Amino acid sequence: MQNKIPSYFEGHKPISKNDLVERILEDFPNLKESSINVYLSKLKKQGILKNPTRGIYALKGKQEFYPVINAKLKRLFNKVKKDYPFIDFCAWNTIWLNDLMRHQPFKFYTILELDKDATQSVFYKLKDQGKQVFLEPDAETFELYIHNSDNVIIIKQLVSEAPLLETENVVIPSLEKLLVDMIVDTNLYAAQQGELDFIYQSAFDKFEVNQGKMKRYAQRRNREKEVEQRTNLTLANS
Repeated sequence: MQNKIPSYFEGHKPISKNDLVERILEDFPNLKESSINVYLSKLKKQGILKNPTRGIYALKGKQEFYPVINAKLKRLFNKVKKDYPFIDFCAWNTIWLNDLMRHQPFKFYTILELDKDATQSVFYKLKDQGKQVFLEPDAETFELYIHNSDNVIIIKQLVSEAPLLETENVVIPSLEKLLVDMIVDTNLYAAQQGELDFIYQSAFDKFEVNQGKMKRYAQRRNREKEVEQRTNLTLANS
């Protein structure tokens, strides 16, 4: 049966569990549904199938989102971690989004997202060290000071229970978080606003995207309906 499994996923598109079971039964009518369920669980453990959201199956094979962490970002992360060992925070750079875009921005920003209580303290500490740092900048600040500057660090409040991951001992936002945030924070993601459809399509085509994780975070950011509509449109075009 294993050799038949890929044929049930036309163009590698995800399908519902019910549809998958029906297609298996068409080829193997003597199988019991309970036996199929056990076999599907086995294929998940073997890494042949994935279960991106409840009731949906897809073929494994896309990349996991693990962008390159450069030395500069590592140093900044480690510095903040040393000075504030008990806060939750993540660090990243907007250059990571270039892999998902058609038109490449020329300016990139380092982003620190921290617990609310730590944002001002970290801001003043970095400013005292001579860093070009901005705290929760608004549209006017971006226009006047940030868009034409280099080596900018932007500090923002980290939304509680935001989906994060750790790679190379650095905590970074997950792809699901970035996809939701770029719909919410139109100032920080100004360069991406004209390419949201393309970015979503690129993300879903290239990487594993956990739709359940995305939905939960979108709820926390009060953008569930908008994110769901864009996700559904993206999947329909895949």
